[in-house]
Amino acid sequence: MQSSFQTITYQDTGYFTPIVADYLLLNEKLQPFFQHPPNWNGLAEAITSRKQTPVNRELLVEVLTQQYASLTLTPRLSENLALLKQANTFTVTTAHQPNIFTGPLYFIYKCMHAIRLAESLHQQFPDNHFVPVYYMGSEDADLEEIGQLSVGGMKRIWNTPQKGAVGRMKVDQALLDIITEMEGQTGVLTFGKELSDIWRSCFTKGKTISQAMLEMVHQLMGDRGLVVLIPDNAQLKSVFTPIVLQELFTQFSHSLVEATNQQLSQQYKVQAAGRNINLFYLIDNKRERIEMQGDKWVVPALQLSFSKQELEQECKLYPERFSANVILRGLFQEMILPNVAFIGGGGELAYWLELKQIFTEVKVPFPVLLLRNSFVLVNKAQAEKWEATGFPIPALFTTPESLIQQLAKENAGDTLHLTSEIERVTQLYQQINNQATVVDKSLSDHVIALKNTAIEKLQVLEKKMLRAEKRKYAESEYRIQQIRSQIFPNNQLQERVENMALWYATWGKEWLEVIYQHSQPIAADFRIIILGEE
Repeated sequence: MQSSFQTITYQDTGYFTPIVADYLLLNEKLQPFFQHPPNWNGLAEAITSRKQTPVNRELLVEVLTQQYASLTLTPRLSENLALLKQANTFTVTTAHQPNIFTGPLYFIYKCMHAIRLAESLHQQFPDNHFVPVYYMGSEDADLEEIGQLSVGGMKRIWNTPQKGAVGRMKVDQALLDIITEMEGQTGVLTFGKELSDIWRSCFTKGKTISQAMLEMVHQLMGDRGLVVLIPDNAQLKSVFTPIVLQELFTQFSHSLVEATNQQLSQQYKVQAAGRNINLFYLIDNKRERIEMQGDKWVVPALQLSFSKQELEQECKLYPERFSANVILRGLFQEMILPNVAFIGGGGELAYWLELKQIFTEVKVPFPVLLLRNSFVLVNKAQAEKWEATGFPIPALFTTPESLIQQLAKENAGDTLHLTSEIERVTQLYQQINNQATVVDKSLSDHVIALKNTAIEKLQVLEKKMLRAEKRKYAESEYRIQQIRSQIFPNNQLQERVENMALWYATWGKEWLEVIYQHSQPIAADFRIIILGEE
């Protein structure tokens, strides 16, 4: 399978916020909000910092071994689990909820980025080893987001009565019905059955969503050594208990984030505000807010109440019942992993930039923040149709209206512009003004009003001429809109909407290889990948 690519800057795509653009440019306004720059020097600094703050590697490997107990480990995965016991091994991590069937395309891009970065880091720093990790946000309870996907523009929604942390939910008949529906789209494609077999072997009735996703990611990328970590685990959360108690008793994170956000909000939109207590109480199929009322800690939705002593005992006996929200989730991640880099999307990086002071407060190293790779996938036929319009591939990111206006102006030349005529009118009225003011200076205002009226009418005429010229390109505009609508569903980035199903069903694991090959260790640009068969 052949592929090629063209690039466009993240800033020029129009899909990334000012804070992300400034972070990529290392704007001095953002310097106080991150520890290490997103480059090789920053990664070297992060490695040095992490060496000074060890983690419980034995516990980490023990938990991971338990989580993979029912699966056959690939050689690279076995090697990576063994390496994690060594003091000179570090992780690079990406995080995401367990979206059904991997959710949007960018989940795959995140994971491949972590794999590529880990390999490149070993080349840059051969005395150390690096393991790519997918940290599963299995405690997220946002089923509306996690329980849907789009395949070829067709939206599939998991209608289940289950509640609470999605990772703890079970595969039910409603989820299996989605597989049957998707098979109608993918089954006729070359690798459709292969994909269907993966779905059906991983998502079996009664299995937790966390386990199903672990197995699916293992089948897709386990051969590249990607480690999946499910942090909803009592042993791992016991490491986090001191922070849980500090948060419950002092609410330390809220004031730190609030102070940071006051600084950030002077320039940027704040991503995550947090709460007074940035923890949930997690039990069975419930994940509910913890609040403080007087001298008691309460979970209103569950009608639970704890004294300080009772809460300390609860944390000690049941550490798995305390779940970090977005403000503390990253801290938990960095306390259980020997991590040096976190790979995330624009929104994730924006909220991580709010968190540095929390890490400083509890003396946990802050990782290098790297913007994940972004791609637009274009097949050969689409690329050829687009190039037939006369525009280069990166112009896909320009609105159809702007492209047609550009086309009309280029083909019509100067005939659409009345610039010189407006300039001559301006000069004419200046002469008239000079003559009129000799007679009576008060006539100047009247002459200026006549001039402005004349220029306004000429500008209106110019716009009408442009619209008339653009109508000649109605067919071109239709073709441009048609191609763009295929590549930008609902005018959104393809990677944020479409699932991987049709690409995998068309090209199989070769498609994953293409994504791997185009993944950059440190994202330098946005890539448009043109896919074509040999």
